[in-house]
Amino acid sequence: MPPSSPNSEQMDYWNASAGQTWAQFYEQLDRQLSPLGSEALRALAPRTGECIVDIGCGCGQSSLDLARRVGPHGSVVGIDISSPMLAIARQRELPPPTVRPAFRQLDAQSEDFGRSVFDAAFSRFGVMFFSEPVIAFTNIRAALKPGGRLGFVCWRALHENPWMTTPLDAALPFLPSLPPPDPMEPGPFALADATRIRSILDRAGFESIAVRPFDARIGETDLEETLRLSLKVGPLGAALRGHPECADRAAGAVREALSHFVTPNGVLMAAAVWIVLARNATNR
Repeated sequence: MPPSSPNSEQMDYWNASAGQTWAQFYEQLDRQLSPLGSEALRALAPRTGECIVDIGCGCGQSSLDLARRVGPHGSVVGIDISSPMLAIARQRELPPPTVRPAFRQLDAQSEDFGRSVFDAAFSRFGVMFFSEPVIAFTNIRAALKPGGRLGFVCWRALHENPWMTTPLDAALPFLPSLPPPDPMEPGPFALADATRIRSILDRAGFESIAVRPFDARIGETDLEETLRLSLKVGPLGAALRGHPECADRAAGAVREALSHFVTPNGVLMAAAVWIVLARNATNR
């Protein structure tokens, strides 16, 4: 992955503080994101013996889930641009007789995977960071067999996700003024608009495009663990990476805001995503 890559900024981001943070908190993040990824997996419906690529596999949970579904006669390739997260993925335990996924540090936007290689492509929150999304999805589609499936989960709008807005709103009085995000720039909410998703996939050559909303309460960690995570990831984590001096002052207000969501199963808060399915044409 040369520094001149179109995704060089994202490579820097996910190999430095962000990637290291996700690697540090991977167990909590897996527990938090698992219900959302599981719904996307259910929609993709991986089959025994299939060959599947996991785009933006991160610390590997989604790749391991795919490997269990395709079985010992199938194969899974997990790709990501983050060295710290791939290091976690490669060392995770895998129950027998599941075949271990192959993990590769590659950029799905520009890597030549070959033609008609995979039965399906999957992603759990890994496809929102392309600098040129149409080019990236065209490249992914080219690697799918005729009729091959694409399935992924991505965030809906920030205001629909209290698990991110609640800690951010609580911390805002302690932060300098934050610039409004550009919805077209690579980032967590780059695919928050369902119309944009359909347009990108259509221009990339996909067919049978389906985008449906899915809502769940996520978390299942105690209050202090949730606080630590909120100060490190999501929009608040990103803001505090730029202004670390504000973290201690904001922590009390964030803890108070999160305390209203404590349940017997830990802190649970609403999350809103899109479950997206599409197909490569059968005659390509």
